[in-house]
Amino acid sequence: MSYQTIVVHVDQAPNLEARIALASALALREEAHLVGAAMTGMPRTMLAGRSYEGSGVFMADYLQRAKQRVQQDLARFDTLAERHGVSSREVRSSNDEEYSGLCLQARYADLVVLGQVRPSDSGEGNLLPDLPDYVVLNCGRPVLLVPSEGRFPVIGKRVLVAWNGSVEAAKAVTAALPLLRSAERVTLAILGGSVEVLGEEPGADIALYLARHGVRVEVLRRPEAVDPGAAIIAIGQEMECDLLVMGAYGHSRFREMMLGGATRTILATSPLPVLMAH
Repeated sequence: MSYQTIVVHVDQAPNLEARIALASALALREEAHLVGAAMTGMPRTMLAGRSYEGSGVFMADYLQRAKQRVQQDLARFDTLAERHGVSSREVRSSNDEEYSGLCLQARYADLVVLGQVRPSDSGEGNLLPDLPDYVVLNCGRPVLLVPSEGRFPVIGKRVLVAWNGSVEAAKAVTAALPLLRSAERVTLAILGGSVEVLGEEPGADIALYLARHGVRVEVLRRPEAVDPGAAIIAIGQEMECDLLVMGAYGHSRFREMMLGGATRTILATSPLPVLMAH
């Protein structure tokens, strides 16, 4: 298994350049095709609002600005990807709203690269506050979240896997195999956990599974934490990891995102790139 197609979300958020740099590095490493994707459709928050006199003119004006903005953003992606040496690349713009449009593009890829949202990221062209949450739960593909601060020229040398025996965690581990195989160090972190879920020797079975894929791991057990998300981040920083791998826990109810506490904490605050699968 390897990543053959990688989609990176393109917008005007401050961390876009770091996001494209990381996506480009992965594309070169995996010899993958890189797609820069941007949407020009009306945001669902506007579509849900009541119409009023002049709203049609406002919407037309917004869509025109969105098309111009996306053209500039995708041109920037193309320039940066070329600068990083990515020859197999393309740009895609679709007249969809950001949520469904990005999920649609993600389904034709092996990995989707997103940016982490900061509270200050507001205004046209920036990341929508709950976009990463929605895409993680609904795109059907693993998501690599790039932190809002810092640059990450290399990831996957020192990897922390948050393991709790769940379906989501198992999917995340499988999705991360292309990175885990070449890692210098892989640590499996287990916070508490029961014998019923993790077995008589927690971590042993998943370590054996990974060993068959050529991945050697160290199992690290810690007591159950009140705030598991913060505890996982702390372990990652303590061990100087450059990538966190974990399952995204949550479900959709009445079309609203319902994320688990640890997932939400890590999506919002992780200083490390995070590979998630749902």
